[in-house]
Amino acid sequence: MKEKITVLIADDHPLMREGIRKILSLEPRIVIVGEATDGRAVIELARELRPRIILMDINLPVLNGLEAAKVIRREVPQAEIIVLTIHEEEEYIMELFRAGVAGYLLKDISAEGLIEAVLQVAQGVPVIHPGVTRKMVRLLTEVSQAGRTTPETTLTRREREILACVVRGESNKDIAKRLFISEKTVKNHLTRIFRKIGVQDRTQAAIYALKHGLTDGTLE
Repeated sequence: MKEKITVLIADDHPLMREGIRKILSLEPRIVIVGEATDGRAVIELARELRPRIILMDINLPVLNGLEAAKVIRREVPQAEIIVLTIHEEEEYIMELFRAGVAGYLLKDISAEGLIEAVLQVAQGVPVIHPGVTRKMVRLLTEVSQAGRTTPETTLTRREREILACVVRGESNKDIAKRLFISEKTVKNHLTRIFRKIGVQDRTQAAIYALKHGLTDGTLE
């Protein structure tokens, strides 16, 4: 049997935690290892339990989700954080991705969508709510135009194709199948892409690609 995906839930509303727990319990590959009601508690439990995934609200008491995310990403880097919130303001979105979260979902997501998001992030694929993605694209475009940022021009067409797949949330296996190459080749391409554009993971690469229009006209 494959290793279970351990999940820590952080939300200060009991009914929300119960709902998330019941939804995720429908997926046999997922196991809930703990629940936290505030920012300090989620940090402590992350240190103790070392979960694979942390589902966390932004508006946590004692210490907010953004500050908690920064500490967790620094001290428990193997734990991927998925923000699950009602907020879709640009200030929250950008700050959280800068802090290293792997997903940003709104609480109107379906049960099936939540389960799929956890499974994807556990496989290293970032997840972003469609409405949030549109806001990010608009904001990043404005930032790019204001700062007159020069797009990266050293990427090959194949690397741009792979970046387009990353933006769409495809896994290495999906990309390999789409482009008729091996997963190892995909990994090698991603390593070169990350180095060229100066990022460390898929989420940062996707944000960079959107900001600089590096996937325009690819894989249409």
